[in-house]
Parts: sequence; C-alpha cells; structure tokens
Amino acid sequence: MADYVIETNNLSKIYSKNKVVNSVNMHVERGKIYGLLGKNGAGKTTTMCMLLNLTYPSSGDIYLFGKNPKVDSGESYSKIGSIIETPGFYENLTAYENLKIIAKIRGDYDPYHINSVLKMVNLEDAKSKKYRDFSLGMKQRLGIAAAIMHSPELLILDEPINGLDPFGIKEIRALLKRLAHEFGITILISSHILSEIENIADVIGFMDNGVLIEEISKDDLYSRLNKFVEFEVANVDLAVNIFRELELKENEDFTVSGNTICLYTHLELRDKFNELFVKAGIDVRKLNLCEENLEEFFTRFVSNN
Repeated sequence: MADYVIETNNLSKIYSKNKVVNSVNMHVERGKIYGLLGKNGAGKTTTMCMLLNLTYPSSGDIYLFGKNPKVDSGESYSKIGSIIETPGFYENLTAYENLKIIAKIRGDYDPYHINSVLKMVNLEDAKSKKYRDFSLGMKQRLGIAAAIMHSPELLILDEPINGLDPFGIKEIRALLKRLAHEFGITILISSHILSEIENIADVIGFMDNGVLIEEISKDDLYSRLNKFVEFEVANVDLAVNIFRELELKENEDFTVSGNTICLYTHLELRDKFNELFVKAGIDVRKLNLCEENLEEFFTRFVSNN
C-alpha cells in the first residue's frame, strides 16, 4: 500500500461563484518529487495554499501524513517547508543573518545547523554576502534553505524556477533532486515550464482549468508519448496520393505540413513506404522515427480532456 504524504478527496475552491479548483484528488507518495503541471491560472497555487492552510477549501478533504490536519494542525504543518511566491529577506543582511532571524523566531537557533543548511543549498561560501548582492538563483536557494531549516519531511514549492536563467534553473533542479534522493524529503513542485517538470519529477499531475486531469509516473508518461515517422519529400502531393491509395486517412493516419508528412500509424511499414516513394520517383530527403515531447503530449492530453 502506497504511503501518501499528501492525499486530497474532491478538494475544491470557489471564488465569487468561480470554481478555481474543482474536485481535485491528489496523491503525493513519500520520497517522490511530484510535479504539478499546468498553465498559469490552472489552479496550482490555490491548491497549494489550501494544502498549507493559507486559504480554506470550499469543500473536500485534505490528509497530510495520513492524518486530517484539522485534528492536529500543529503536528502536520511542523513537518512542512514551503515557498509560495517570492521569499522575503532583509536586503542589507547576509544569508547567515537572515536565516538566524528566522531560526530565532522559530525558537530553534543553532549556528551549526544554519551552516549545515547553507552547505546543503551550496551557499556556504556566500553566507557572509549581503542578500541584495545575490543573483536570482541564489535568492531562490536561500528561500529553500529557509524552508528546510526545521528539517521538514515535505517541501511545497510554487514555481521555484520562474524567472531564472538556464544556469539558475540547473542549480535549483540539481538541489531539489539532491534533497529528495539524498535527504528523503518529499517534494511537491508546481510549474508551467513543461521541460523542467519532465526533467525533475517522478510523478506528474496534469492540471487545467481547476481540474487535476490525471497523475502519471514518468515511466508511464514515456510509454504514452506518441511515436511517428517523419518523411520530408520533394513531391508531397504525389506522396500523399500514394498514402491515399493505401487507404490511409489524412489527419487520422498522417498529417501534412509543407514538404513534411508525419505518419502516426503503421510505423513498422516505414521502410516499405519509403521504397514505394522511391519507385514512384519521389526524392525522400529525410526519414526520421520521432517521439513527441512533453509539451506536445500535454497539448494533446488537455485538448482531449
């Protein structure tokens, strides 16, 4: 039986008669990185705010660590670290000084622990640097440091790579994988950047218009990506006629764009089709076996649901 750190049952939120989260059933397994993927306005942030008790559900239930947080919210939320929107720090203080203030407010100030956390997020060499002099990637890593200072079991991060340059994205990606795989922290991360969720998540939840359409493990996702054969030909009309003579249907078995034909069925016959093209005097400039990426899958997936 799966050990779920987060489980929701028909979780919904209504603002002014607008259902921004609609009957979400989420399952975040312990030790996994769960990517909540969706366009801006899909309901990702509202869902996270309900999980963190920052806004109240209109209906439905939330279970954290197998328990209803309404019964003992202190125990549940003490095990969670989070970043919702941009973390706030004092610009004129150093990384260490900012974390020291947070630790003292929590009542668990320990210099060794702060240094340990800074090392975990690769800010050990910058602990005496003023926050105002940090790059955006460093600021995000300091935000994660603040979120994990109390050694949480669950980390909830809303768009942590938003606005970062490629180097900053790479840093955050490596850090989150390390936190999950080396330190056993379960991570729920939201993003509208499909390629990054694909690169980091073990499980992906597809969300659109407030609905969690489906939860898919990365292994299952790859098995469901459409494969197709791409023919680039000199005479596309003649090639299309050959497909039609073989009773292949346009927009069902194949599509045409410029001089390129994408074949979605009978992929095992691609060599035979190529042979027919050559015998008909068609110059085949390219023949590739391709696979759709996550963005193409997401577009198709959402449009079909």
